[in-house]
Formats: sequence, C-alpha cells, structure tokens
Amino acid sequence: MSDFFTKKNCDRCGKLLSLRIMSRMNTDCICIQCEEEEKKHPKYKEAHEIEREEVARGNYNYQGLFAGQTYPFGYDV
Repeated sequence: MSDFFTKKNCDRCGKLLSLRIMSRMNTDCICIQCEEEEKKHPKYKEAHEIEREEVARGNYNYQGLFAGQTYPFGYDV
C-alpha cells in the first residue's frame, strides 16, 4: 500500500507537508512549491498528457514519464 497519505515530508525538498500532490513525472509525494518547480520542466506538458491518457484508459497506477528516476530529471531526455 502507498504511503502517500501518511508522508510527513516532501520527497523532493524535505519540507513538512501541509498539502501534498503526486508528481506527474514519477511517484514522488511533493509539496506545492515543488509542484510549481516541476511545472517548469520541459517535459511537464508531455508527462501531464500521457498521465491523462493513462487514466482515461483506466490505469490509475501510472508511474509517470520518469518512473523509477530520482528528481531532478535530465533535460536531455
């Protein structure tokens, strides 16, 4: 079972989570500030679209465009 709802700190910056969001790039549980930073990534729109397509197909466990990779993700991908 995922620890998303019990996480205390952001997977990226380590700050205490008051609100949490699942990254669109991988399965990191991130804070609002890290989400804003993620949106600046050149592959963010692509990651968002692929995630939307996967959910439309019924895949609610899509791991993200950079599944298994640690942030920061390479810009040369």
